[in-house]
Amino acid sequence: MTEQIGIVGGGIVGIAIGRALMMTGDFDVTVLEKETRVAAHQTGHNSGVVHAGLYYEPGSLKATLCARGRQMTREYCQDRKLPYRELGKLVVAVDESELVKLDDIENRARTNKVPGIRRVSGNEMREIEPHVNGVAAVHSPETAVVDYAAITESMADDLRRLGGRVLLGQEVTAVSTAGGSATVSTTAGTHRFDKLIVCAGLQSDIIARMVGASPSPKILPFRGEYWSMAPSSTDLVHGMIYPVPDPRFPFLGVHFTRGVYDDVHVGPNAVPALAREGYSWGKVSVRDTVESLRWPGAPALAKEHWLMGVREISASLIKPLYFSQARRFIPELRSRDLNSKSAAGVRAQAWSADGSLLDDFAVDQNGPVTLLRNAPSPAATSAMSIAEYVLENFLDVSPATRSA
Repeated sequence: MTEQIGIVGGGIVGIAIGRALMMTGDFDVTVLEKETRVAAHQTGHNSGVVHAGLYYEPGSLKATLCARGRQMTREYCQDRKLPYRELGKLVVAVDESELVKLDDIENRARTNKVPGIRRVSGNEMREIEPHVNGVAAVHSPETAVVDYAAITESMADDLRRLGGRVLLGQEVTAVSTAGGSATVSTTAGTHRFDKLIVCAGLQSDIIARMVGASPSPKILPFRGEYWSMAPSSTDLVHGMIYPVPDPRFPFLGVHFTRGVYDDVHVGPNAVPALAREGYSWGKVSVRDTVESLRWPGAPALAKEHWLMGVREISASLIKPLYFSQARRFIPELRSRDLNSKSAAGVRAQAWSADGSLLDDFAVDQNGPVTLLRNAPSPAATSAMSIAEYVLENFLDVSPATRSA
């Protein structure tokens, strides 16, 4: 008898896992998505970058799955004739104080076998990005941009064509695991599955509590806000210009990205969102905010990162502060070149009870339920390799050979 598999979450990771299962030919897969379309949250609210793997701890899941996922994403886009543009990325040391951290990025990238990686001087850097300011950079020529929402929609079509289902408007309200199976109640009905996989992003800890899993890690939502560059100034950026990241914080800092459709945006920053789906300061959930403030790790997190938080919140509210961060990298940038704020994204950052922010991907098992507890960037890049990992390590299934 064909095994019934349910997947909670219609973002790129949930859809990739469902597609991979259907490609084996051995499962009947149903994806439950609370919104009226797939890719409605993190998948559809990001910069579209296909990461090459510069930053991740060697040997970590992020490093391993990003490398494999980048290759799979490129091949999928080529096969489906979806846009995939290798525009390249410069990680820029603006002054000599950042050179030691740039050395660390270069060494980590080489350990992770990032393709084509090289160190460039200030003059070489300006051959790649003529308007950039800095003393040295690491260049990743194969870092690319794509349309992750289009990829997700294409994979959802694959899943349906193979006989699976993507049910929209089905918000999960309860999960029971009595008898070794999973019964899922939604706003539109009830479903019974032999196994359940939870890829719920911003709601992942809520679903984890429903199935009786540990409340830790909790999801702490961070909003990333972008400014669009005016069309008259987009020639200031040819590909991607990134800062040297602060290793104490799991966010990269404000950067420039030319998108797959040639728009150029600046950002994101990282400010605490006041709701799980708080895409603006006006979206407030008292319940979500109080839960975050009452979490045991809140005092430790505030003590560790309060200065960073003040700086990010200030830049969010005061455009000249945001502009000054961006102008460090492109001195020719003018305030009016930041044309308007574009669609923000909210990152589902897993947060432990001791106040630490989880860096690596995290997957748990609770009876018949597999839970993705932390899947931030580069999860979109890694989606198809995350699917392979979950099938092999949590469902004891070899990824399939059946064509989608």
